[in-house]
Amino acid sequence: MSETAPHASEPTSASHRPQPAVIAREARPDGWWKKAVVYQIYPRSFADSDGDGVGDLRGIIGRLDYLKELGVDVVWLSPVYRSPQDDNGYDISDYQDVDPLFGTLADMDDLIAGLHERGMKIMMDLVVNHTSDEHPWFRESRDALSPRGDWYIWRPVREGFEAGEPGAEPTNWRSAFSGPAWQYDQHRGEYYLHLFSVKQPDLNWENPEVRRAVYDMMRWWVDRGVDGFRMDVINFISKRYPLTDGATAPGETLSSDVRGFVDGPRMDEFFQEMHRAVMEGENLITVGEMPGVTLEKAASYTDEANHEIAMVFQFEHVGLDSSPGEGKWALKPLEWRDLKENFARWENGLEGRGWNSLYWNNHDQPRIVSRWGDDSTEYRVASAKTLGTVLHLLKGTPYVYQGEEIGMTNAHFTSIHQYQDIEVRNYYRDAMAHGADEKSLLASFAAKSRDNARTPMQWDDGENAGFSTGTPWLEVNPNHRQINAEQALADPDSVFHHYRRLIELRHSEPVVQEGVFALLAPEDPQVFAYTRTLGDRRLLVVANMSSRPAEIPADVPEVEGRVLLTTHPDAGGRTLAAWESRVVELG
Repeated sequence: MSETAPHASEPTSASHRPQPAVIAREARPDGWWKKAVVYQIYPRSFADSDGDGVGDLRGIIGRLDYLKELGVDVVWLSPVYRSPQDDNGYDISDYQDVDPLFGTLADMDDLIAGLHERGMKIMMDLVVNHTSDEHPWFRESRDALSPRGDWYIWRPVREGFEAGEPGAEPTNWRSAFSGPAWQYDQHRGEYYLHLFSVKQPDLNWENPEVRRAVYDMMRWWVDRGVDGFRMDVINFISKRYPLTDGATAPGETLSSDVRGFVDGPRMDEFFQEMHRAVMEGENLITVGEMPGVTLEKAASYTDEANHEIAMVFQFEHVGLDSSPGEGKWALKPLEWRDLKENFARWENGLEGRGWNSLYWNNHDQPRIVSRWGDDSTEYRVASAKTLGTVLHLLKGTPYVYQGEEIGMTNAHFTSIHQYQDIEVRNYYRDAMAHGADEKSLLASFAAKSRDNARTPMQWDDGENAGFSTGTPWLEVNPNHRQINAEQALADPDSVFHHYRRLIELRHSEPVVQEGVFALLAPEDPQVFAYTRTLGDRRLLVVANMSSRPAEIPADVPEVEGRVLLTTHPDAGGRTLAAWESRVVELG
């Protein structure tokens, strides 16, 4: 695709915007993020300060001491930019302002300052594969002759078809949120590409002016005190031109084939250009969300010699409980052997040449204690602790999603009317129109819906879990009477304090930060065991990933040593209680 001629872009900070407060930027030494733990906040569900039922920046500011006590180093903030909220803020209409739903730029300055004062850093969500269709850039782009006519991906009606009829789209690509990935625009007389919602048109990264505007915006936030960026579906920005039809499943007209836009030919070029324009000399934390990324690509993107990004979010492990080729809603039981093999492949594959991110939960994934643990009254605490242990002792940068540290569970919704997520609502509408079984759909949603992660943070056992004095935007989980931060802080044996100790281990033990990973007993279906080795220091992590006792297999020959952390302090020997885990220094 041809690039447009350069032209003058808008100033990166309009005169009406307040200038950033004077903020003492935290020191960011080389590789500091390799020793860090990141805490993700989903702002609309974290803490509501004004009683409108939606979390906000002042609510987050009021909980900073909680995060300090947990011990995390970085707070990753899901989008708070101006947005019509079609996809809960991932449809941005102004990158350089805060949506009134969450507060003001002055509130953002206070949050940045409050984090820095407590020795923590902040990572913003960077959503630049697409914008909102209400962004001024897109409104101008609807006029093909405007200076921004080529800032989005426009194509004419397919030859031989009439605009708007099925098959008239320029390609047969399917949107991630159901239906065709193209929308016809009457004003321009062409289709625009939207890999997600119809209100999220894809930016044209082939245009150098688009890239320049993005880098200007990123620098504006860094100057404001931001310490890094989580980059939303960033490996979609380089499409493969010319855009062509993808392969389809039997009986399907739309294609879920992602080869036309995942890890395209200019990704390295774009990352290196971004690094020069924004990251060079700043030592920012950067993580690219990359659906479909391969291990080899991830190693290349995160190889420090290539000057691209620090780490990636890959999705292989969170796809292991979906039937192959049938999508996330086709559930199948997790085999622990498969997960162990996947973790080992990524740990070994990135050793010495790239860097890994470690996560169970985020705003797009169900709660791990309900998904792969046991959220029953008997085993919820032990399984939440053990899942935390096996993840946090791996090599990489761990991510904690709000509520994970107190063992929050899935919402267990039973009606479609309880869901707010656009992905679920669109899928339900289309599936029911094609005769799907509602009971099966609701079972899949209860297990895997993104709303499981988005129910309000459970602060106490009072009304609305201490989240809001108003009516929450999404139902509060009724189990907040038993599961909440207030109780967790008061109980020295809680999930919270176990996570706090895991974070302390990463801060204090170089072998946790840099030790080489080796998987033990790969074929055992119940016990997860591995070592981390650095010089003459060797740690053993051994965990029973089930709700019944287990024997440590013979191919874990050595189990005795100094216990650094355990879920069952009185246990020992080669028998593990249900959901028991130990971290042992051998020798």
